[in-house]
Order: sequence, then structure tokens, then C-alpha cells
Amino acid sequence: MAAPSGKTIAITGATGFVGGRMLDLAVRDGYTIRALTRRKQDDRPGVTWVRGALDDKNSLAELCTGADMILHIAGVVNAPDRAGFESGNIAGTLAVVEAAKHAGTRRFIHVSSLAATQPQLSIYGETKAKAEKIVATSGLDWTILRPPAVYGPGDGEFLDLFKMARLGFVTMPPDADGRLSVIHVEDLCHALLALLPEQEDLTAQIFEVDDGKPGGWTQASFARAIGWAIGKRISPVGIPKSLLRLGARADRLVRRDKAKLTADRVNYFCHDDWTIDPAKRLPSQLWQAQIETREGLKDTANWYRQNDWL
Repeated sequence: MAAPSGKTIAITGATGFVGGRMLDLAVRDGYTIRALTRRKQDDRPGVTWVRGALDDKNSLAELCTGADMILHIAGVVNAPDRAGFESGNIAGTLAVVEAAKHAGTRRFIHVSSLAATQPQLSIYGETKAKAEKIVATSGLDWTILRPPAVYGPGDGEFLDLFKMARLGFVTMPPDADGRLSVIHVEDLCHALLALLPEQEDLTAQIFEVDDGKPGGWTQASFARAIGWAIGKRISPVGIPKSLLRLGARADRLVRRDKAKLTADRVNYFCHDDWTIDPAKRLPSQLWQAQIETREGLKDTANWYRQNDWL
């Protein structure tokens, strides 16, 4: 989809996994980008880097000035305590919304999470749900997109599963028949591109996207798909919730603030249905997933190998 002439997007989270790929695609499609960054970045055509952070009002004002639309991708997926989630997901979103309003930027696309549909299960989900309310009551021309688990080349969240699969097993929540939806980062970014132009039927709407697999994946079938992607026949191993809690404590001791399995994630992981609501899909004429998940997982595994992550 070609960008309207002269359109400028202000992007938060542009140096992250999803944001980095989104930046590449938006530049390719002809958008001019203003991107928030904590650290100095290499110069690149079509991109103006704005040094700052979500808690820096001056940098957010600079980011939004002259932007035709805001793409708010930044957020906290993992934190050692409630304060970390609230600072990144609630206060950060409010700050970007306020900066957009002060700059006179009307269009606001917010990347939320499927976790927001079950806010009682985790601090992460609770804070993402509160962020959605901030956006929905902002008075801006907003659209919210809720992705499920996002994978793809460069992703660090799924890496541990691939490492386990290489050993012939994948640990998973206790319910092997529990279901989940997933999406490749490339498909997610194309969905966001489809939302950028002003379209009346997209305003004040919440959409959910996935790989298009009807009913999603069972935990066991997705674990086997990872095994297939690296050429290994694997055994899915269900872990009782009590052991996952112990594992979270151990991970915190070993990796400290960089722990992947946290106490907040245990309830989230053990929920038996993380599939999207088909009624909330994007209109098919606007966007459809293009990457078959097993092939996408295989490409991801190849990227891991090529970059010495596996």
C-alpha cells in the first residue's frame, strides 16, 4: 500500500522487535518517520531519530510535532514489579496521547495485546487494558490492534522454546489442549500499515489479528510445529502450575531482572484459551495473514542459526 504523499508517522518502540520491522516497511512504503530512541542510532534516509523516552515530555513533544499520525508500539512486556509495568504501559501511553493532542496530531494507532482481554490474570494484561482505556477516551481518531504471541526472525521471546526443541522436548503449560493464536512479525506489521490511512470504519475500533488458523493452535501442536521447524521430533512436556512458580523463582535468581519466566507470567501461561475473537478480525479486504506458521517458524529457526542464537 503506497503512502499518501508527504505523510509523516511518529513511532514509539521503533528500536524493538516489532517496531524495527515496522520502521523498515514504513520507510519502504514512502512514509517519513520520526522515531523515538533512547540511544544514538545510525542515520538512515526517511528517518528522523528523536532522542528521549516515554517519561520525557520534551522528547515526546518533539516526536509528535509535524506528525500526521502516531504509531504507539512501545510498551513493557516483562518487568520485575508492578511499577515497571505501570510506568511503561499506563503512564507511557498517557504521555504519548497527551503529546499527540498538544501537537494537533489526530490519528493514533495503538499496539495493545491479547493479554488485555484477561486483565485479571497478570499485571501485564491489567496495565495493557488500562492503556486501551486511555486511548479509547482520548478524543483522538484511534484504532487499537491486539496481537497474540508474535514470533519471527530477531525475536528473543520464543528463543528458549527453540533451544529446548533442539534437545528433543518443549515445556508447556499443564493443559496440552489449551489453545493459542500466533502471528509472524511481518504479518503484524502489514496489518499496522493497513491501519495507517484515515478510514472511517476503522475509527474507535479494536481489532485482533493472528495467522488465520481456524481455532488457533493447541499448546501441544504448536510445540510440535517448533520441533518440525528445526527438524526434530519433540515431546511436549506439560509442567504443573506449582512447578512453573518454582521455575519463575529460579529464573529470577539466575537472570534477575532479565528473567523470562516470571511470577506474573505463570497465571498468563496457564490460561487455557489465548485465541483471538474471530468477530474482531480486520476486514479481509483490508488485510489477511500471508505467512503459514510452520514455514514462518522454520525461517525463524534459520535466522537464529545464521546469527548464532541457537
